[in-house]
Amino acid sequence: MPKDALTLDRVFRALADPTRRAVVERLGRGPARMTELAQPFQMALPSFSQHLDVLVKAGLVRSEKAGRVRTLSLEPQALETIDDWLAEQRRLWERRLDQLDTLLKTLKETDE
Repeated sequence: MPKDALTLDRVFRALADPTRRAVVERLGRGPARMTELAQPFQMALPSFSQHLDVLVKAGLVRSEKAGRVRTLSLEPQALETIDDWLAEQRRLWERRLDQLDTLLKTLKETDE
């Protein structure tokens, strides 16, 4: 499997979970400490940490530790990978729909 496909799989898997999507949305406003990120969720810190590990492994989040404080920030390159993939899919389907539109117009003209 190509590297890009593996990256895409990891990113989509990471974003499939609502807790992880919420973390990514929050980090879109700026870096945050792990304890700050965990506050809105009803789970133990070790469980929340597992969610963060998935985001880090997917390349969506960067983790830095200074002493006992773990600060996380968003890594937009992984989101750009998704955006590029979606843009390619959009172009493909627009081209197919344009071809269908042309075919339907041609069929309509031959019926008249």
